[in-house]
Amino acid sequence: MALCVALLIASEFMPVSLLTPIATDLHATEGMAGQAISVSGLFAVVTSLAIASVAGRFDSRRVLMVLTAVMLASLLLIAWASSFTMLMAARALLGVTIGGFWALATATVMRLVPARDVPKALGVLYTGNAVATAFAAPLGSYLGALIGWRGVFLALVPLVGVTLLWQGVSLPSLPPRAARPVGKVFALLKRRHVAFAMVGVMLTFAGAFSAFTYFRPFLESHTRVSVPQLSLLLLGLGVAGFVGTSGAGVLLGRRMDALLRWLPLALAAVTLVLLAVGHVLWAVALALFVWGAVNSAIPVSWSTWLSKAIQDDPESGGGLLVAAIQLSIMLGGALGGALLDHVSIGATFVGAAVLLGAASLLVGDGARIKPLD
Repeated sequence: MALCVALLIASEFMPVSLLTPIATDLHATEGMAGQAISVSGLFAVVTSLAIASVAGRFDSRRVLMVLTAVMLASLLLIAWASSFTMLMAARALLGVTIGGFWALATATVMRLVPARDVPKALGVLYTGNAVATAFAAPLGSYLGALIGWRGVFLALVPLVGVTLLWQGVSLPSLPPRAARPVGKVFALLKRRHVAFAMVGVMLTFAGAFSAFTYFRPFLESHTRVSVPQLSLLLLGLGVAGFVGTSGAGVLLGRRMDALLRWLPLALAAVTLVLLAVGHVLWAVALALFVWGAVNSAIPVSWSTWLSKAIQDDPESGGGLLVAAIQLSIMLGGALGGALLDHVSIGATFVGAAVLLGAASLLVGDGARIKPLD
């Protein structure tokens, strides 16, 4: 599952490091190319809300394998895209896997390991996230210059094929449980702590991806980096993900509320620092490392919150959490692209910081996102 997560994250966010060549090849603006990430988020939202109902009728092992096969098909279509419309359609297909797999991930982990090991198992799962963040963007940037952006996506195809075979061998049968209607997912929003948490999730991820999606245009226009420098900067950003994931794993047992409150505020501050030191290469490199460490701690923190705050229905809770995250990625990417195209990259980063600051204020001391006794 961690390997599939790594490839899923790599597939979802690879356009970040290939934004400029994709836009040039398909005759689109960089802001439009950024919507290739946003459209996958839209379809991930729909799938994450519906997957609990579908998965409740089938063996979860088979559902996860079908979703992985859909990712394989989407990568082939992305590599063969002859127009911006075809690219968006292929990315929409990828969104189906993103929404379905992530929505089932926490609930599946809860079925695979004892309750006491769930936070540790989630940390292992998110190691796949850190690996992809560490290597996908810099490798995408570097290989894109050698074999083209289409070749980069084709290179992922055999890896996904191996993952699909490995799932068939390693995952045990996970018999279906009672089907959960879509309405049950939305019913969770009637719980006060869940409703507040989902707003906090959306503000956090929208702010993060308003900035993250457009790092390459920022680094090219402000820092004036070459392709090798861009690859190294993105590698540093990704390697920092291991630091953030490990640090969150250590602190989550006793500092979960504090992490959910202060991580977005710290990310907002570093985003503004990036803008301030954008012309100084070494300072940008340091800021990107800190940004990557802080950002990588956020998803595992919210997944741990889910395992504690919605223990009675993790499948529906997982669908709701993923829907909130993917919707915010879509909206954040769209907002960042609009600000980039119509104002400036500076406006994109400031807008991201405002959203992140609002998330920190909403979470507060954590009382709003705790279940009522």
